Order: sequence, then C-alpha cells, then structure tokens
Amino acid sequence: MTKTKSLNRKLLKALLQAVTTVAALYIVLGKIDLQRLGTVVSHANPWYLAAAIIFFNISKILNSLRLNRFFRAIGLRLPEWYNLKLYYLGMFYNLFLPGGVGGDGYKIYVLRKNHGMTVMNVFNAVFWDRVSGIFALVFLSAILLVPSRFALLYPDQIRLAWIIALAAYPLSLLLTRFFYRQFMPIFLRTAIESILIQGTQVISAWFILMAISASANQIDYLAIFLISSVATILPLTIGGAGAREVTFFYALRHLGLDVNTGIALSLIFFVISAISSLAGVFAKVRSESVEVVTSEEL
Repeated sequence: MTKTKSLNRKLLKALLQAVTTVAALYIVLGKIDLQRLGTVVSHANPWYLAAAIIFFNISKILNSLRLNRFFRAIGLRLPEWYNLKLYYLGMFYNLFLPGGVGGDGYKIYVLRKNHGMTVMNVFNAVFWDRVSGIFALVFLSAILLVPSRFALLYPDQIRLAWIIALAAYPLSLLLTRFFYRQFMPIFLRTAIESILIQGTQVISAWFILMAISASANQIDYLAIFLISSVATILPLTIGGAGAREVTFFYALRHLGLDVNTGIALSLIFFVISAISSLAGVFAKVRSESVEVVTSEEL
C-alpha cells in the first residue's frame, strides 16, 4: 500500500510538471512570431553552438568537482571519474524522468545503498552543493543587473542589486558556519568554483547569442538568462523548460527588447542541456574503487 501511494505521488508530480511545462510554453509560444523564431534558430551558426556545448559541459564538469569536494567533507572519497558519471546520470534523471527519483534523489540512493553512507550525510552534501550554486547565481545576477537596461529603468532601485551582490557571500558564510560547520574548511574553494560554474554557463549563453547573431544588448540577455536560471530552481517544470521561457518573455517585453532572440537563446540552451544529459545513459555507476572514511580520519 505504501509503495502504491509513493508511486501515485510520483506519477502525480510528473503529470503536474508536464502540465505546467506545456502551459508555460503554450503561453509564450502563442504570443511570439513562431516563423521568425524558427528562422532565428535554423540559421544559428553551428561553430558557435559547438562552443556553447563545450562550455556548458565544462560547467557540469566543474559542478561535479565541487560536489565531490562536499562528498569528501563528509568522509566519502569518490574517484573523480566515478563521481562525474554519477553526476551525468543524475542530470539524465532530472531531465528525462520528471516526477520520479530525480537526479539528487538518485545520487543519495546510490551512495546510501552501495557505499554505506547515511541518508542525512549525503543529503547535506548534495543540498549544500545546490545552495552554494544558488548564492553564486544570485551574486552574478546582481552584478549583471548593474550595467543592464534595468539600471536605466530603475536607477533608484539599482542600489538593491549592489546590496544583494555584497551581502550574498557574507550571508552564505554565516549560514555555513551556523548550520553546516563541516563544510567551513572548503567554503572558499567551493565559492570560487560556484562562480566559475555559473560563469562558464554565461559564456555558453553568450556563444548561443553569437550563434543567432544577437550582438546588441547582450548584457541584458545574459542578465535575464541568469535570472531565469533562478526561476528554474524549483522543480515546477520538466528540466526548467517553460519557466525559463516565461521569464525571458516578460522581462524582455518589459525592457522593449526582441523577445524572439531571448526565447531562441532559452530553447537552444535547453536543447544543449538535453543533449549533454544523454551522456548519462552510458554512465554505468558501480560501487568499486570507493573509499569511505570516518570523521575521525578526516
């Protein structure tokens, strides 16, 4: 009975995500020039797109390295190649199995089952890895808002962006110190890695803009790209599809910029994410060559 209820909840979650994704895309695509959007996407420069794919995957490799640093902090020493395969498999689950196990849930399951780690320890590492990424995302979003059109439209409020940027990492440090003290020794390294991760994703988005010949207002598109990434954190849609497009649509319309360019950027980025996630299909995660140490040995 319990398994049946759990399965029903997963199916319901998957259905809600699918409905939300379709509804969000329907709203956006119903309000733009689809023919022009198709032209923009179909004429994208393949070499710039290849560069976008490369930098996207660099960001994921860096993300894998950061996550493994959190694992080592809880006494779990995973070979980097093993951890990278587990990370890509998690990406695949996140994108192609909505409402089910989920990438983070799958990693917790594997590390608990195969390597004898407690759920709470692995959860703490995975959760704080995510949180460190969010702080970097918020920090860079605030930085890019300062030279954007938002600053021209709201000059009196732009000081808030500076406050957010300056407060992001002191707040992250305090939260780590009070709630996740075991991660304090790696705080600086993971903070730098988080900025590099988000930075390489911005570079990936910039290459997409270059691929679709969007040379004007790039700061605005990239600022909205980061803000839209914040919007995809909550698992309301499948792989963030729909949530990112809605953010682009309303933000660009508010700024008076070309909506088709932003939607093209968003859709191409999603396709790159989906293609890259397919590498998880070939990831065979086993338990060999993994060392678990106790806290006394750290």
